Amino acid sequence: MYENAFNSIEKHLRSEEGVANELDYVEQTSWVLFLKYLHDYENERRDRAELDGVSYEPIIKGEFQWDKWAAPKKDGEFDHNAALIGDDLVSFVDSQLFPYLAKFRESATGPRTIEYKIGEVFTELRNKFRSGYVLRDVLEVVDGLSFNTQAERHELSELYETRIRRMGNAGRNGGEYYTPRPLIRAMIKVTAPKIGETIYDGACGSGGFLCEAYDYLRTNQLTASQWETLQRDTFFGQEKKGLAYIIGIMNMILHGIEAPNLIHTNTLNENVMDIQEKDRHDIILANPPFGGGERREVQQNFPIRTGETAYLFLQHFIRKLRAGGRAAVVIKNTVLSNTDNASVALRKELLDSCELHTILDCPQGTFQGAGVKTVVLFFTKGAPTRDIWYYQLDPGRSLGKTNPLNDDDLAEFVELQKSFAESGKSWTVSRADLDDETYDLSVKNPNTPEEAPLRSPAEIIDDMLARDAETAQILADIRGML
Repeated sequence: MYENAFNSIEKHLRSEEGVANELDYVEQTSWVLFLKYLHDYENERRDRAELDGVSYEPIIKGEFQWDKWAAPKKDGEFDHNAALIGDDLVSFVDSQLFPYLAKFRESATGPRTIEYKIGEVFTELRNKFRSGYVLRDVLEVVDGLSFNTQAERHELSELYETRIRRMGNAGRNGGEYYTPRPLIRAMIKVTAPKIGETIYDGACGSGGFLCEAYDYLRTNQLTASQWETLQRDTFFGQEKKGLAYIIGIMNMILHGIEAPNLIHTNTLNENVMDIQEKDRHDIILANPPFGGGERREVQQNFPIRTGETAYLFLQHFIRKLRAGGRAAVVIKNTVLSNTDNASVALRKELLDSCELHTILDCPQGTFQGAGVKTVVLFFTKGAPTRDIWYYQLDPGRSLGKTNPLNDDDLAEFVELQKSFAESGKSWTVSRADLDDETYDLSVKNPNTPEEAPLRSPAEIIDDMLARDAETAQILADIRGML
């Protein structure tokens, strides 16, 4: 049912000139889904209030409620006479609905409230529908969706994730919006979060790490108190880009987190020396952007100053961890071997302040659209590194859009990592054996036969001259037989 609904929405959007690509598709679908979710959420809260014998004050009031402008009903049936359409609908959304919803950011009691999230989303978003007729078609399809049960939300979240993955594949850098879920699940299994611990992603993008961690922790055995902890005091994220922030909010809501603790901000604007114990977390799961450049005033917030975004995020994550806290961070593999001052200093800090116990080497093609190889660093805060266990992931095939990473590809890594077992793909390096000047952490599998060393230029030239002489002699012999 829901698959048909999403396909129908996509069909309608193809005829909308204001929606040009996969990014626009997910963005515009998100705000419509968000408002329908809020409508169902309010109805549920109203029903609870009636059962408890108390009055309920709606968040969204009057003509801005879903069943007033988006899907007016009469005797349980859609009322076409009362429904806005065409230019009237677009004008209402642009000049009245969005400004009304944006004001919630100022009137909310705090950033962790659903009211604040509403205001933040509609401050960032712009309606890109130009045809009120296409928008009306989309609204009618979305009105048929229900967010009332966990099963319904789960099905919707699966479909939404599919769209996020397609959006990531369509972009120049797929990793910006979509980290392969099998990789995320393996990272979560290794860090093994527990109820009562806080989980943080300072570059949360579409919220994939937080959503998967929620699915990992959510079981039928949770008490009411544990459920409340999971909902309100477990998942925390920050995101710089407006579109990714909005998608992250929607993705977490669809997974079942009613009021996500996401903040729309540039994490790197925070001075890491100002981070206090109350700001720290037990678990960090992240795939920060890399290859970007940060301004000098942002670099001033870090002891190791560099324009490389990924290096700044890694410093942030180290300081955001509580003592004993665990982290799993995706980063480009050049951080292991670059010889510039910032790279060397960063490796030294990581090795001195944390136990870098595992490095997962990911194959080319793990991230669609990303042109660099990546590794995952697993570390624990509070004790220096002694031994580093490496695992070189080799799925035995070329990865691509039609042949992506899957959970089976990572099963051996997860199992061997428990005991840091050695195999043809895994080995251990002692901190004492590292170069004290470079702290080079390059992936060098000792179980792989070394390639023959490259010949020198002089040897290559001598070989070419010898072959030329041999060829000349053969031609001379042939000429003599003619």
